[in-house]
Amino acid sequence: MIDLGLARVGRLVQQTPQTWKAIHVAGTNGKGSICAYLSAMIVASGRSCARFTSPHLVDRWDCIAINGQPVPETVFRDAEAAVKQRDADGRIGATEFELLTATAFEIFHRQRVEYGVVEVGLGGRLDATNVLKEKAVTVIAKIGLDHQSFLGNTVEEIALEKAGIMRPGVPCVVDPSNQPSVLEALEKHARNVGAELHRPSAAGLGDAPGGLPLEPHQIQNLACAHLAFRLACPERDQPLARFLPAISQLEWPGRLQKLDIQPIVHRPQEVLLDGAHNPQSAEVLGQYVDKHLRSRSQGKPVAWVLAATRGKDMDGILGLLLKPGDKAAAVRFGPVDGMPWVKPTDPAELLQAAARHGIADAATHDAGDDVRGALAWASDAANGGPVVIAGSLYLVSSVLRQLRES
Repeated sequence: MIDLGLARVGRLVQQTPQTWKAIHVAGTNGKGSICAYLSAMIVASGRSCARFTSPHLVDRWDCIAINGQPVPETVFRDAEAAVKQRDADGRIGATEFELLTATAFEIFHRQRVEYGVVEVGLGGRLDATNVLKEKAVTVIAKIGLDHQSFLGNTVEEIALEKAGIMRPGVPCVVDPSNQPSVLEALEKHARNVGAELHRPSAAGLGDAPGGLPLEPHQIQNLACAHLAFRLACPERDQPLARFLPAISQLEWPGRLQKLDIQPIVHRPQEVLLDGAHNPQSAEVLGQYVDKHLRSRSQGKPVAWVLAATRGKDMDGILGLLLKPGDKAAAVRFGPVDGMPWVKPTDPAELLQAAARHGIADAATHDAGDDVRGALAWASDAANGGPVVIAGSLYLVSSVLRQLRES
């Protein structure tokens, strides 16, 4: 159940002192990567850091990390039990995400970290994470259309919901690649709140900082993260080059991730795994596929494995990904632990959308609930060409879980 608001979570965290400085990150796309970059920089600077991002990918506790490592299950469950008991005793009736947020903050306090990097779950103004008190800096990443039923029907309306994380006197880093109307809305809100906006420049970073194989949007995210680090930790201010070794070691599952699914399909098969689930992220993925996969596939089409959450703009997404001649398997992702309200789109609907974008019926496969079968079909259909898995972070979760269990 999604029920935005701060009253319930505020009661949940009353007994959890915020003994750490928060860096709060909102946005439609890029906020998870910014959180990962920020955490790596803080740890590399010699400070302790916890990170809370959502959704989880395989296990519910993998959304909480201490100094770059997922929190142990025992630590998570102990803190979660305390929070759930608090919820029951107070008859609060908190939502699943509110319980998870309070659990993360409880762990941050118990682990005595100096900094907490917190990703907004949905929106900003009324998101459970916005209960934060001690914010060192806020960050607003790239904003696009997503979750319109909760946040508004225009990017400007959505921007104002994201801007709700701003605080008086707390600097806010904004991705300057946002469209002008979004930047204008953010600037106006910042003036009303009394927050100073900071726009990082990626111009001086070059095409590949330190030789790292980063795409343009990743470079922009890195610029946002570095400026946020400098504002949050001024006494540890160092050039970006100092942090590139730590950045190079980062693994961010489900974001342009390459992996071999041989344990599932029983032959070597590299795939590209990406959680692109809105038109803005699909545009980035489509550009990457065109540049790095189609150009090197000797004319072979891309074989896609697709899933989506109900209500997503799949015509908008698939129009940016699919090309005539491509092949596509559609599948339902598995149940999402702790998020029973998340439901997959019927594969037949996805394939109908694929047909509207030039994919022949003979080049499609309805895999139903069989994720392994969808991967096997795509591997066969690719015939040595590229295989890309996309459409949902929950599909990413299902694939990673299948790989772990193989």
